[in-house]
Amino acid sequence: MCNHFKLIALLCLFGTASISDSATAQSSITLYGHVDGFVGEVKNPGSRAAVVMQGGGMSTSYWGVRGTEDLGDAYSAFFVLESYLQLNNGMSGRFSNDRFFSRNAYLGINGPYGSIRAGRLTTPLYLSTINQNPFFNSYLFSPWIFHTYKGLGPQGVVGDSGWDNAVAYTSPNLRGFSSQLIYSFGNSADQQSSKKWGAQLAYANGPLQTTFNYQWINYSNLAGDIAKALPAIPGLQSEATLQAAGSYNFNLFRLFVGYMNIRDDAMNGVTITNTEHAGVSIPLQTASILAALAYSKSTGLFSTDARRFTWSVGYDSPISKRTDAYVAFKFDKYGQLSAGLTYGVGLRHQF
Repeated sequence: MCNHFKLIALLCLFGTASISDSATAQSSITLYGHVDGFVGEVKNPGSRAAVVMQGGGMSTSYWGVRGTEDLGDAYSAFFVLESYLQLNNGMSGRFSNDRFFSRNAYLGINGPYGSIRAGRLTTPLYLSTINQNPFFNSYLFSPWIFHTYKGLGPQGVVGDSGWDNAVAYTSPNLRGFSSQLIYSFGNSADQQSSKKWGAQLAYANGPLQTTFNYQWINYSNLAGDIAKALPAIPGLQSEATLQAAGSYNFNLFRLFVGYMNIRDDAMNGVTITNTEHAGVSIPLQTASILAALAYSKSTGLFSTDARRFTWSVGYDSPISKRTDAYVAFKFDKYGQLSAGLTYGVGLRHQF
């Protein structure tokens, strides 16, 4: 941990120096993030309830540092380093043995024809999932995130929300349209074919936002280990995910809808999971009422009684320019397991 504190101190000192020189060097470094604390009771389907004080009720706590430098002729270089943190125990990462900069760690070039990044990158599928649901990136209360990244049985997307050894291209915004391509290398001498890749097409103009994603994976963390990533589907060889989602702001409320199809190809058969999502965010002056639901059903060789239904409601209110308080409740039912019930209150501060 001492090395981590030294790194943070050096980044802060470097950031202060760079910002003061930005007028001549046309470069800048920014320290940012947010801290989220939650107190309540958590019960997942089929498990016992636990009274908890933990981080990440509405958003996973993290801090980051980013920097840019003007290269001239409308080009710039940039980098981003972001680390999750656990508020309840002060440890880095989302869980034990999580890498230090697990949220993002990349550098790249931006220009008039788009940007290219390389390093550990957040996937377009994850960004679409959090942006097109009223609970944003809440791993505790968002049904859309639960059915996508915290699946039960044969359900859910294999792998992390960020990919190692990745390169991504993001197009410029053209009349509301933008696109992104991401490719993750195997980094193994005997595995040179495609390991992970994804593509996104998005549109945002006025009250309407839409996004379409396709993602293909044939390994999770190391070449050849995808079979261990989803134990409910023995012999898993590849996974393809198609997601379409969008939202429309009617002023009185914002409506969110989404559909996802996941195809898991294993040695002995195919399992397909279809998921539907709907949600709403209702503004009340500066506060918001949040509500969402998701339903998933799997068919195929390893999908006996694989149905899941999750719904959540919440209330989020700012108490200052950078701080908001929230209260939320989630119901989660999978197959014949006992229902999961999660509820509590939290506080989130951005810096």
